[in-house]
Amino acid sequence: MSYDDAIKALSNDALKFVKDENVIGLGSGRAATKLVKSLSKLIKIKNFNVKCIPTSLQIKLIAEELKIPIIESDQIKQIDIVFDGADQIDSQKYVIKGGGGALLRENILFSLAKKVIVMADKTKFVKNFTRTVPIEVHPFARTSVIQSISKMDGKTQLRSLDRGYPFFTENGNIILDCDFGIIKNPKILTQKIKNIPGVLESGIFLRKPDIVYKAKLDGKFDIL
Repeated sequence: MSYDDAIKALSNDALKFVKDENVIGLGSGRAATKLVKSLSKLIKIKNFNVKCIPTSLQIKLIAEELKIPIIESDQIKQIDIVFDGADQIDSQKYVIKGGGGALLRENILFSLAKKVIVMADKTKFVKNFTRTVPIEVHPFARTSVIQSISKMDGKTQLRSLDRGYPFFTENGNIILDCDFGIIKNPKILTQKIKNIPGVLESGIFLRKPDIVYKAKLDGKFDIL
């Protein structure tokens, strides 16, 4: 048994929250990919009429291949439920996202959702955040944002591709991965980050998930 087995099992369980006519937000990453595949089967079995909003091209391509109906976020005012993963989850249930670079779109869906469900394996759960915080930044503001983060005792690294080219989000922006050490007050930190001109989104999401699934190494899962 493995985390993958647990993620597959919890993905099937999480679908119990899906109802006919729902508008569903689909995050990105390993857990979201498994959920999309399970969702496709559910739609066929129950003949559900649902519409989905993917946050990344990766998930959009998978959803299209599985014939899942897709709409754009600007076509609706509210989302019934969002399924997503997380890079870290702290003891206060705040999440860090953005490892895949879709943090801006993912946070928009979080803010529109009636219910947010986050799925992650046990290694992602910590008392306080210890990993870098992805920050989506307009390229014009790169230098000024780096200076502002430095004044907050943060160390920045421009996210790059394997060959050294800068990583650009699907929105045409850059990502700064910022090390703030151990983060004990994520709410205050992310408010300061988002007040910096040129910052479009912080990887620390202030909207907490309503339900959290924790995948365990024995193939089972907990619901928090």
